[in-house]
Amino acid sequence: MDIQITTKKSEGLERLLEVSVPVETVRDAEDKAARRYASQARLPGFRPGKAPAAIVRKKFGEAIRQAALETLVQDAFKEVMEREKLQPASQPHVHHLHFDEGKPLTFELHVEVRPELNLQRTSGFRVKRQGQAVGDQQLNEQLDNLRDQRAAWAPVDEKPLPGDQVTVELAMADEKGEIGESTQYPPLVIGEGQAIPAIEELILEAKPGQTVERPVKWPDDFPNEEQRGQVRTVRMKLLDVKRKSLPELDDAFAREVGDFESLDALKAAVRKDLESHAEREAESQLRQQLLDEVISANPFEVPEGWVAQLSDAYMQQFQVPEEEKPRFSQEFRPVAERQVRRDLVIETIAEKEGLGATEADIDDRVAEVAQKRGANPSEVYASLQKAGRLREIERSITEEKVFTWLKERNTVE
Repeated sequence: MDIQITTKKSEGLERLLEVSVPVETVRDAEDKAARRYASQARLPGFRPGKAPAAIVRKKFGEAIRQAALETLVQDAFKEVMEREKLQPASQPHVHHLHFDEGKPLTFELHVEVRPELNLQRTSGFRVKRQGQAVGDQQLNEQLDNLRDQRAAWAPVDEKPLPGDQVTVELAMADEKGEIGESTQYPPLVIGEGQAIPAIEELILEAKPGQTVERPVKWPDDFPNEEQRGQVRTVRMKLLDVKRKSLPELDDAFAREVGDFESLDALKAAVRKDLESHAEREAESQLRQQLLDEVISANPFEVPEGWVAQLSDAYMQQFQVPEEEKPRFSQEFRPVAERQVRRDLVIETIAEKEGLGATEADIDDRVAEVAQKRGANPSEVYASLQKAGRLREIERSITEEKVFTWLKERNTVE
C-alpha cells in the first residue's frame, strides 16, 4: 500500500506515527466501496445491482465513504506494522484523523509495542531454598483450626466476652439527634473487627435483652469517608450471646473429621499436608528468587497496556466498586507489573530454549489427572478442554520446564 509514514515519537515501548494515504489510493478505495454498494443496492425503478453508479453514490454517499475509510485505516495499519516491523502489545489508537474530500487521508497511530527481551545473563546466581520442616506448633495450630471449625455455639445469659458471638439491634441518631428505627444485624464475633471498637464497648456492657444508649465516635479511618470522626448517639439492644465450645482432641474427634482410626492417624495426615504445603511454598519462593535475579540482571520495560489489563482483570474478579478502582489500580500496580515481568521472562526463555509444553506433555499430564480421578483420559481431556483448562495445563508444564532449566544453571543452597 502506497502510504507515507513519519515517526513522531519513539520512546521506550511507545510509538507515535503519522500516516498519510495519497488521494489516488483514497479514490480507489471509494470506487471499490461504491461498486460493492452498486452490486447490492435496491433502488426503485432498477433491478437489484443495476442502478447507475452516480445514483448509488448520491443515495449512499456517506455510507460509501465510511466503508472506504474503515478499509483504508485497516490496510494502512497492516502496512505500518509490516513496514516498521512492530509487534503491538495492546490495541493501537487512532488520533487526529482527517478525511476531507479530495485530500489525502491522514491520521496518527499510537502504538505500544512488545518489549524485545535480550536475556544475556540467566546463570551464575546463588539462591536459597527455605526450610520445609513442620514443627509441633504448626501442627497444633492446624488441629486447633479443625476444632474451631466444628465448635458448638451455646447461648449464655451473661455479658459477652471477646470471642463470643452476639446478635444486636442498632439504631442511630440523625443530624437532628433523633434516633431512627432499629436494624437487626447478622451475628458477629466480638474482637474480630466486625464492628467498630466503640460499638463493641457498648455490646460488652449489656446482658441479653438489655439496651445501652450513648454517643459513639466513628474511627478516623472508617471506610465511609462521610462518617469518619463523626459522633452519633447509638441505641444498642443485645438480643443474644453465644459462647463457643471446642470439641475434645481425641480419637472420637479424629473419626468425626475423616476416615481416621485414631488421633495419631489424624495428626500424621495433618503433618503430611502441612509438609506438602511447606514444600510447595518453598518451591514458589525459590522460583521467585530465580526470576528476581534474572530480571535484576536483565532490566527491561513492560507495556503499560498489559499492566492495566491485568489490574482490570483483578478488579473484575474481586468486584471492586467503581469509586475504589483508582486506588486499587495504584496499589495493585507493583503486583501487576511484577506478574507481567515474570510472564515475559518465562515466555522468552521457553521460546529461546525450546522448553514449551508439547502435545505429548499435555496428554501425559491429562493421563495423570485421569488416573487420580479414576476416570477415562479421553473424557477428562474433553472436560478440561470444555472448561478452558488445557491452556492452564500447558502454561504449568512450560513453567516447570523453565524453572528446571534455571535451577540446573544456578546454585540452589
